[in-house]
Amino acid sequence: MERLTDMTTTARPWTGWHMLGFASTFFAVIIGVNGYMAYRAISGFPGPVVASSYAESQSFDRLRLAQEALGWTVVPGFDAAARQLRIRITDRTGAPVVLADLEVLVGLATTQAHDVTPTFAAAPDGTYVAGQDLALGKWMMQITAHAQDGTLYQGRSTFYVRD
Repeated sequence: MERLTDMTTTARPWTGWHMLGFASTFFAVIIGVNGYMAYRAISGFPGPVVASSYAESQSFDRLRLAQEALGWTVVPGFDAAARQLRIRITDRTGAPVVLADLEVLVGLATTQAHDVTPTFAAAPDGTYVAGQDLALGKWMMQITAHAQDGTLYQGRSTFYVRD
């Protein structure tokens, strides 16, 4: 009869060196991922919005009250079929507003990589239109305009581009 041999092997004991290697690897991965995420967050930061927040705050209420006195309703949108950005600006009576000037920054809500500043023209129905091809997603429109009397309007709106 053939003799069976013992197939068991003795495991190496878990030592302090094993624990040190495991803990070092674990924390190295955590620190590496946090460092990468911090880099991505900081590299996407555009910098200060204004030079002096105190100086801006001194005129904020005056500008806000003047803008509210305009009584404008601003509705941004995107016509996917025509590939056009649209801004409908109406006064309290619902009549289209004729602007002295209009500047619009359009971009994805999460990154500045796709920011554009299209040129808008007034359509016959009073809507401001600009030809622009946009990808699907949530977009932001930052509007700076002046009324005929010179009153400044500033607003930010979001809109969606869907199929």
